[in-house]
Amino acid sequence: MIIKCEKKTFNVIKADTFLKQVLGLMFRFPKENGLILWFNKEKYVALHTFFVFFPIDIIYLNNDKEVVKIRRNIKPFIALIPHVKCKYIVELKNAENIKLKDKFSF
Repeated sequence: MIIKCEKKTFNVIKADTFLKQVLGLMFRFPKENGLILWFNKEKYVALHTFFVFFPIDIIYLNNDKEVVKIRRNIKPFIALIPHVKCKYIVELKNAENIKLKDKFSF
């Protein structure tokens, strides 16, 4: 799936089912730029990077696909406590030019 933010384009895996969301990037070395977790409504989501063998950037998006929080360079085997409600979470190998309030399209 292709998603865009400003002038950057990312090819991501869409995780829109419970099983896909539970597995996420665990035990994978994807050719894509990352993964997008897709929920039915905004909610608090706890994440972890157990069995994700490379650092990732995590971008939290609201209903309007606007960036509300960014966590950068999250190392493997870390648990993250939710701090904001979100409808989408984008996990990328590199999100260096993305900033708060940027809008995504997909």
